[in-house]
Amino acid sequence: MTLAPTIDTQRLRLRGHVASDFDHFADMFASERSTFMHGPLTRRQAWFAFCGDIAQWDLFGHGAWGIERLKDGAFVGQVALNKPPHFPELELGWFMMEGFEGHGYAFEAAEMARSYAYVELGHDTLVSYIDAGNVRSIALAERLGATLDTTADTPDQEDCLVYRHPSPEALQDGGMEAYA
Repeated sequence: MTLAPTIDTQRLRLRGHVASDFDHFADMFASERSTFMHGPLTRRQAWFAFCGDIAQWDLFGHGAWGIERLKDGAFVGQVALNKPPHFPELELGWFMMEGFEGHGYAFEAAEMARSYAYVELGHDTLVSYIDAGNVRSIALAERLGATLDTTADTPDQEDCLVYRHPSPEALQDGGMEAYA
C-alpha cells in the first residue's frame, strides 16, 4: 500500500486525506465554487471523486493531499498529482476552501507538490487542466511559471486549457528552490 507522504512547508502540511476531510470536500463540490471542476456534485458523486483522488496513491504512487494549516490544523484545501486513466499527462491540480484564498496557500502547496513530482517521482513535465473561465487558477498557474500549451491533449478531448509547468531544469536555471 502506498500512502501519501506528509510534507511540511513554512505554513502548511500536505498530508494524506482523513475521513473528516470528506465533509469539507463534499460541501465545496456541492457549491458553486466547483463549477470549474465539473460541479456542483451530489454528496454521492463527491464521495466517488474523493475516493478516486485518494486511491491514486495506492494505484499509481501519486494522488491528492489534504492541505492543513500548521498554526491551527484548519483544512484549507487540496493539492494533487493526478493521472487517472483518461488524463493524457500527470496533472498538478488544486482547490482552496472558501475563506482561505488570497493567502498564498495554493501557491505554497502547488509549488511543493510540483517539486515532489520532479524530485521524488522523477517526472520532467507536469500540466494543469484549467477551465477557460477559471481566472484564479489561470493566474496561479502563471504565477507558478506555467505557460499555455495549445498543442497538448486534454482529458477526453475536454474543452479546457492546458498549462505546462516549467521543467525541473528550467526551475533550477531560474533560481526557484526545489523540494528538499
